[in-house]
Formats: sequence, C-alpha cells, structure tokens
Amino acid sequence: MQIDDLDRRILRQYQADPGLSSADLAARAGVTPATCWRRLERMRAGGIIRGVEAAIDWRSLGWEVEVSLRFTLDKTAPRAFDEFIAAAREVPEVIEIQTFLGQVDVRLNVIARDMPHYQEIYRSRILTLPHIADLEALMHVAVIKDEETLPL
Repeated sequence: MQIDDLDRRILRQYQADPGLSSADLAARAGVTPATCWRRLERMRAGGIIRGVEAAIDWRSLGWEVEVSLRFTLDKTAPRAFDEFIAAAREVPEVIEIQTFLGQVDVRLNVIARDMPHYQEIYRSRILTLPHIADLEALMHVAVIKDEETLPL
C-alpha cells in the first residue's frame, strides 16, 4: 500500500499522541475530520496501522532485572526451532523472542523481580527449554534508546 505526504502528516501526529480524538488529530494534521478518519481507516485496512496498545512500564511495577539470553540451538533435531520457540512462549517472564541468522539462533528477553527470582526462572524454566546447544546471558544495565516512532 502506498502512502502520500498527507498520510505521513497524519501518521506523524498519530505517533506523537495516539490518544488524540479524531477531531484533534485532524486539526493537528491540517485536514478535515472526515478526511482524517477515511485515511486512518484505509491505513488500518492496509496493515500500516496494526493497532493501538497500552505501553506498560514493567519496571514501575517492581520488575527490576532484565536479561538478554542468546541461544544457539542443537540443529540436529528437525523441529528444534519450533519446539524451542513453542516452549519459550510458555514462560511468562519472557517478554520478547527474536530469531536470527548467524551464530546466535534465538534471543529471549527475560524480566524478573530481583536476582533470586531471575535465578529461579533461569534454573526452572530457561535451562529446561529443549534443544539448547549453547547459551549466553547478558545483563541489561541501561536503556540508552527505546524509540518506536518512525521517521516519517
């Protein structure tokens, strides 16, 4: 789906404040409310706008530890990736799963309330995941940039 400058203007304002009413969004984008609504609906139907989510800061809820785990899987098993990912999805503290081409096959982001809680998760839920050939843990120290806004 192609977008034009008017769509980009609407998207810039929408990204900046997705909670705006249609009328306020239209005013900020410099279009009529009807035009704004039609454009938004077209972009939703076209898959450009997938939805609006509540962004909850898990740190403010008492989760203080974040660890990035990088896995190399035993690829001798034909369904190693599928079985590993299916099992990882069942771990509630896994907040992100990414797959890669290269030396690392899968990365999981895991959160925990504190280090003893992380050790419990690591021993009982992470080390029991299937087809692990190698594992590297990287403790998150600081988030330098966390931006989901696109440069439109």
